[in-house]
Amino acid sequence: MKSFLSINDVENLPELVKDALEIKKNPHVYKDLGLDKSMCLIFLNPSLRTRLSSQKAAFNLDLNTAVLDVGSQGWQLEFADGVKMDSDKAEHIKEAAAVIGSYFDIVAIRAFAKLENREEDYSEQVMESFKKYCPAPVINMESGTGHPLQALADLITIEEHKTVEKPKVVLTWAPHPRALPQAVANSFSKWMQAAGFDLTITHPQGYELVGEAVGNASVEYNQKKAFEGADFVYAKNWSSYSQYGKILSQNPDWMVTANKMKLTNNAKFMHCLPLRRNVIAEDDVVDSENSLIIPQAANRIYSMQVVLQHILKELK
Repeated sequence: MKSFLSINDVENLPELVKDALEIKKNPHVYKDLGLDKSMCLIFLNPSLRTRLSSQKAAFNLDLNTAVLDVGSQGWQLEFADGVKMDSDKAEHIKEAAAVIGSYFDIVAIRAFAKLENREEDYSEQVMESFKKYCPAPVINMESGTGHPLQALADLITIEEHKTVEKPKVVLTWAPHPRALPQAVANSFSKWMQAAGFDLTITHPQGYELVGEAVGNASVEYNQKKAFEGADFVYAKNWSSYSQYGKILSQNPDWMVTANKMKLTNNAKFMHCLPLRRNVIAEDDVVDSENSLIIPQAANRIYSMQVVLQHILKELK
């Protein structure tokens, strides 16, 4: 693995998940891989799990790590070509990415969708620019359209808790007071289908994901019907793709409740966090024995660590 921007950079998905589960049993077994190597974590947006899990994964590999918060610690970056830089952008990505890549062996970036211009967000300008101008391997810690590290952690979690080879997995939209990107939902859908699971996506009319992400998943507009027989229920909000970035509904009837979970096959509940209690899901669901939100978050360490190990092996 030379870089990790999306599922397209994974040559063998079952092998990657298997490696992550082995790493979890003994997180320090490959500690020598990171010896005398370094990584820069670049954040254009806030983070809790991504920041800390990435640092923890690096610690497990003895990989030296620096963190740069661009908004508060670095110059504002310009990504467009041919512009006259006479406004608030002091440094061009061409120089910034080249310099950072010359300082570090691996560079990881987190840059959310702005939800203002669909073409701009879906062009993945930030990730593609780093890939183009940074001489070091690049890792996507969430971009405008995807969150592959989260999806990998989700897949690891399902592999640990599934009771059938191909479980029924439901990705359900849930209400939220703010407009959120489609990144997590896009990646979750792609990774679940790549794993061969039976995926159903349920949401109100108008919240259809981009066709590439939907793929061969079943789309069901009746949430209760979608929940029937589910082995895993993954709740997540996303804003509209067709009416880009818009909140079309805040219908509380889409909140995940204990009564709805009774329609499932004793399903496990999942969410990427942070989770707004009694908006996305009620307390009885979040705090239930079937809630996997904490183990799921813990697996963020191993999704990053397995990616780092595969990249570091290429660098040896």
